[in-house]
Amino acid sequence: MHRHPSRRRERIDTTRLLGWQAAAAMSVMAIGALIAGSEGALSALMGGLVGLIPSLYFAWRIGSVRGGRQAGRFVSNLYRAEAGKFGLTVALMAAVFAAVPPSNPIFFFVAYVAVLFTHWLAPWFKRDRPTPESR
Repeated sequence: MHRHPSRRRERIDTTRLLGWQAAAAMSVMAIGALIAGSEGALSALMGGLVGLIPSLYFAWRIGSVRGGRQAGRFVSNLYRAEAGKFGLTVALMAAVFAAVPPSNPIFFFVAYVAVLFTHWLAPWFKRDRPTPESR
């Protein structure tokens, strides 16, 4: 049975969400460059990448299987993707703090948190803005 378009579930385009995450990281990086110079910008870049790379992995892993008849496989893949994202986050944090400690940890964590909070704002991002024709 075909569903009416107004009753379809709205989904957030993962490319759009990842773009918003990258924009959040770049915004903090620009603020870090203005306030603390290149050290602040580099710290924010590393924090943004520590948040963004696991999200890219998760999106890639989840994108391979859809729901529907393969629901069990989808749920299993979802758990694996989340575990991989968590493990990748821990590994990247350890690598950053062991190999290249951020010179300005505040900008590192602000960029990381900004990338994570983008998920919380995702429902706001998916809202369609009214066009002049629809008013």
